[in-house]
Amino acid sequence: MLFHEAQEGNPMFAARAMSGFSVNDIAAAKAFYGDVLGLEVNDGDMGTLRLTLPGGAEVLVYPKDTHEPASFTILNFLVDDVDAAVEELNGKGIRTKIYDDPQLPTDAKGIMRGNGPDIAWFKDPAGNVLSVLKA
Repeated sequence: MLFHEAQEGNPMFAARAMSGFSVNDIAAAKAFYGDVLGLEVNDGDMGTLRLTLPGGAEVLVYPKDTHEPASFTILNFLVDDVDAAVEELNGKGIRTKIYDDPQLPTDAKGIMRGNGPDIAWFKDPAGNVLSVLKA
């Protein structure tokens, strides 16, 4: 009900929402997300960044002096071919073999197969976990 009302002009809530996460170095995040991953990155208010994801959703990236990397995947990029995406990431110097955990059995490329959709995790410069996931 709350979000239905927002769409009808409830002044308390906007009709849109966005996710966000922290980093310890905005300049490094801007270079990584923009230059390396190729996302649209715009400067926001108070030293923040706004990422535009494939499909048009926006994510707020904000600086935090006491940043601690998320212990979970903060962004999943849906791809048609996880192997090709991993090769491209590796070619850009991004390591996809980040887990050595029996509960997350990954192959030499860092891809977990046969336990749901194929997925490979990697980290941004702040240590936050991202993934490429079979669409």
